[in-house]
Amino acid sequence: MESCRIIHRRHFGPSQTLHRKLSILEDVTISQPSAAPRLTRADGSPLRILVVDDEASLTDLLSMALRYEGWDVTSANGGQDALAKAREFKPDAMVLDVMMPDLDGLQVLSRLRQNNDDTPVLFLTAKDSVEDRVTGLTAGGDDYVTKPFSLEEVVARLRGLIRRSQISVSEAGDSRIVVGDLVLDEESYEVSRAGRSIELTATEFELLRFLMRNPRRVLSKAQILDRVWSYDFGGKSSVVEIYISYLRKKIDAGEQPMIHTVRGVGYVIKPVS
Repeated sequence: MESCRIIHRRHFGPSQTLHRKLSILEDVTISQPSAAPRLTRADGSPLRILVVDDEASLTDLLSMALRYEGWDVTSANGGQDALAKAREFKPDAMVLDVMMPDLDGLQVLSRLRQNNDDTPVLFLTAKDSVEDRVTGLTAGGDDYVTKPFSLEEVVARLRGLIRRSQISVSEAGDSRIVVGDLVLDEESYEVSRAGRSIELTATEFELLRFLMRNPRRVLSKAQILDRVWSYDFGGKSSVVEIYISYLRKKIDAGEQPMIHTVRGVGYVIKPVS
């Protein structure tokens, strides 16, 4: 096993004011992934994580630890870079340093939220006062880690943050797909919403599974026909509309709707905001 240590670093901001970035990681073992079940997107693809910090050594170490979790990780070296990467990479979650020279973490988060970007954010901060923590959480941050910290803590908090969010995820060995309060079990073929059991036909189940494996993604009628009814299906695309209406009556009955029509494009399922 290999241990890595990052010591105190000094950083000069634009005003050349000297301050200390308290980024101490004490003898952190980074050669083993966590023992927790692997967390992925509902379709089995890796979760996407964006790591933002102007300290390259810290960014590299965090990125390495998160890649050991099997996640797809990219990094940004400052606030402006973070905004660009968020648009391009479309992360499922973000690790965001508060103290950065161009745009600080709070400014980055504010711009994301103004653009209706609700990506879950884990703040890294050297400030441990209650006031600073409240400021970050009030601004729309989801959790925080105070420096110095361990990589294990960052990974654990990030996993918890992702589970609490409305991201559709799956754990290794877990047969369930979860989107908001809607749960589909691929082994037992059981479906429930907010604890209410829902009876589906085999075709309805396959259609719902395809939608839930692609949350927030608009699926065309052609894609749905191909996936649910296969290439050999000789019917018309109106069958998709019919089965979507069946699902809506069962899934959205008495609830805020999760299945939406995007006119001229297709259908999408997403958690109630």
